[in-house]
Amino acid sequence: MSAEFVIKLAGEAVYTVLKASAPMLIIALVIGLVISVFQATTQIQEQTLAFVPKIIAVLLSILIFGPWILTTLVEFTSRLLNNLHKYIS
Repeated sequence: MSAEFVIKLAGEAVYTVLKASAPMLIIALVIGLVISVFQATTQIQEQTLAFVPKIIAVLLSILIFGPWILTTLVEFTSRLLNNLHKYIS
């Protein structure tokens, strides 16, 4: 197992994690931006106003995108375990 192979495998793992977490991160980013603009225009500086909606949005995104995330992670794991004999030699 060469260093190049390990780096490629680690890159695939990082890409899979980023791909699986992207919907939740993007939704949290958009909700945070909207709430920040709202707080700036109304001058309300309540911490829970920014925190609670993001948690709710991320939980809803997990419910919506959960099957896709699970499929993505299972495909990566399956590919990894099916090629395990290549990694050992």
